[in-house]
Amino acid sequence: MNKKNTKGTKQPEFSRPVEKYFYELDATFGGGSKSLYAVCLAFAFFGIMGLIWMIPFPQFDFLVKLNMHTFLNWGSFFIAIAIYLYLKLSPTLSYAILFSIAAMSFFIVQLEYVERDGGPSVVLVCTMISIISLSVLWVLAKRESKPISGNDFIKLLTVGPIWLWSKVFDKLKIKY
Repeated sequence: MNKKNTKGTKQPEFSRPVEKYFYELDATFGGGSKSLYAVCLAFAFFGIMGLIWMIPFPQFDFLVKLNMHTFLNWGSFFIAIAIYLYLKLSPTLSYAILFSIAAMSFFIVQLEYVERDGGPSVVLVCTMISIISLSVLWVLAKRESKPISGNDFIKLLTVGPIWLWSKVFDKLKIKY
């Protein structure tokens, strides 16, 4: 005699890992304000990328001779790793993230110019942006109807940017 599914809910099958991540994020954070999540995630990503960008990078002689030492920093590696991981999940969405990161990189460089001209430190600005945006994200996540774990919050921070871009792509009817 076959037993029927007593739980009543069956998790759908997914053809790609990204669909499973999006399903889980929708189930956990789908009830909240996606525009607030988008703003806070963008600022958190910007702040963290700015902090990584400002970690001193070793000056290699061959890069200095080629005058390429200003283009290589830890932020470059962060960007490369992030884009590679997003590319593995969804190539089309990774391009949207790449354009977002390009805009963020422009503003980080502008903050470096402001610091050079006597303004506040980039590290200070990025730290404040990170702390405020991560705190607001945590409060938003805690206000959701079901309790979230630390793993859910980490998933929001890592997969959340392409999840939110997928919502934009859905509205524009662009396949990803």
